[in-house]
Amino acid sequence: MIFITAKFRILPEYADRWPQIAAEFTEATRAEPGCLWFDWSRSVADPAEYVLVEAFRDEAAGAAHVQSAHFKQAQQTLPGHLAETPRIINAIVPQDDWSLLAELAVPDRD
Repeated sequence: MIFITAKFRILPEYADRWPQIAAEFTEATRAEPGCLWFDWSRSVADPAEYVLVEAFRDEAAGAAHVQSAHFKQAQQTLPGHLAETPRIINAIVPQDDWSLLAELAVPDRD
């Protein structure tokens, strides 16, 4: 899978509304057949920073994402709300879901 993490610094006047501002793009991306997940989180240290964790089935799915109409629309509409260019880590990993964090294993609660 293609695993991507990106940090978005939002202009302070838009930070509280960022989930709504990015909602159409988020919903359209989640509906893509090759999207495994597309999840936003807000930083607890910096309320103007959002972290996007996303994954796509393979390179073809990633290519379809960046060629989609909603991606092209987001390229036009989202930058006006950003304080700086987002930073990204993009990697191909040999799995298709989250692994368990064995060091913090939770015993069965049954």
